[in-house]
Amino acid sequence: MTRFSHAASQESMNKIGENVVRIEAEALRALADRLSGPMAERFDRAIDLLYGCAGRIVLTGMGKSGLIARKIAATLTSTGSPALFLHPAEALHGDLGMVVRGDVVIALSASGETTEILQLLATVKRLRVPLITLTCDGIAAVPEEPRTLSTLAQAADVALDCSVANEACSLGLAPTASTTTMLALGDALAVALSERRGFKEEDFANLHPGGKLGKRFARASSLMHIGDAIPRVGPATPMGEAIYEMSRKGMGMTTVVEGDRLVGLISDGDLRRLLEHHGKDVFELTAGQCMTRSPKVVSPDTFALAALDIMEQKKITSLPVVDEAGRLQGVLHLHDLWGTEML
Repeated sequence: MTRFSHAASQESMNKIGENVVRIEAEALRALADRLSGPMAERFDRAIDLLYGCAGRIVLTGMGKSGLIARKIAATLTSTGSPALFLHPAEALHGDLGMVVRGDVVIALSASGETTEILQLLATVKRLRVPLITLTCDGIAAVPEEPRTLSTLAQAADVALDCSVANEACSLGLAPTASTTTMLALGDALAVALSERRGFKEEDFANLHPGGKLGKRFARASSLMHIGDAIPRVGPATPMGEAIYEMSRKGMGMTTVVEGDRLVGLISDGDLRRLLEHHGKDVFELTAGQCMTRSPKVVSPDTFALAALDIMEQKKITSLPVVDEAGRLQGVLHLHDLWGTEML
């Protein structure tokens, strides 16, 4: 009997979980319908305000709405739109100075009547800071009655509607479907704004240097060996000394330079071929006589992924990095690129 009760209870929990997801999915579908219909123009105006923001985008919200606001601020920042979270309670005790003219404020409040946020309105209006609101007051309490917009939505330059028919909480009290729609609408604003800005993969990588994408889009200049770590000899350097330089620097090659300009390269493969052809007489030659002229090179701005592709296609382990004038800036080594874990 106990085992049967446990199985029945487990099935009941599964049904509750399924119901939560379905309610939230339906709330998102309704939000998408509003975005493609009655809220389309307001959404576009919101993007215009955010795109024209000369300062920062300031997100604010209390409780669960505040947690969603923090996430939206993080998403905006990571997609090229500087943003910050302002706790409305802290704002009333000194942090309000974080909002300055030129900013845009996005305020989140399910009811649109959150006291701490309403107390910020005077400062927002005094600074003439545009206000975008995300509230859940767009559905009338009684369907046949006209809806009354909240105080916050009425004060907004653009009021966006995150209304839900029901919360997923069985008591109808805990913010669940409403915070899901707020999060999705925040993501919609962030992604649309990044598209408007022409934000690209490499821009994202520059803001995420510690992530895998950041490593894929690292530049040659950030990975190359520089200074005394570069194997280098002059054209007149005897091959004995050139071989010593190759061995000492451990990159399987040495660059040949005149001043700071790259004029050639001697690789381990070149050295093997020279020994096969000249034998011990190779030690009577100079680096200039043995070097490969016009070796494959990359610029400091070359993406690491592109440099790795060159190395693998050409079956080489090192690439000189030169500037537009042909001056040697550094050397990329295959093992260093593999070590970035960018694949």
